[in-house]
Amino acid sequence: MRYSVLATDYDGTLATDNHVNENTLAALSRLRNFGYKLILVTGRQLDELLQVFRDVDLFDYVVAENGALLYSPTTRQEKLLGSQPPAEFINALCDRQVNSLSVGRVIVATLHPQETIVLKTIRQMGLELQVILNKGAIMVLPSVINKATGLAAALDEMQL
Repeated sequence: MRYSVLATDYDGTLATDNHVNENTLAALSRLRNFGYKLILVTGRQLDELLQVFRDVDLFDYVVAENGALLYSPTTRQEKLLGSQPPAEFINALCDRQVNSLSVGRVIVATLHPQETIVLKTIRQMGLELQVILNKGAIMVLPSVINKATGLAAALDEMQL
């Protein structure tokens, strides 16, 4: 079996402290030259990723927001793979003094130790949301969204 796609995470895999080593960039470029398709899969929000990673154009697709957003660097097109939680939920988190609240296209995120307030709010509002804990980040997404579903959507867009 010949593999034709490389999918990789950003933080802690490609990048260390928001920096991607030049040798890594060169290896990714060589893979593209050999005909491989490259997919970047990250929990980061797209705007933040684009600010810290200037070489995103090496990738055919970016799966951002922990699987909730598909982005094509070539066309600059975005495709939402879920819907953002209701404004009432975001307002409730603000009312409950959730610190460092960040709202993406689909994802709502904050930092540890806010997960207790977030989970309680989700339960009280009866929402179908999941909470993902990752390296001190608290990510809230629709229940059916994750990096694997985002990767599957990217592969589908590429007809692979």
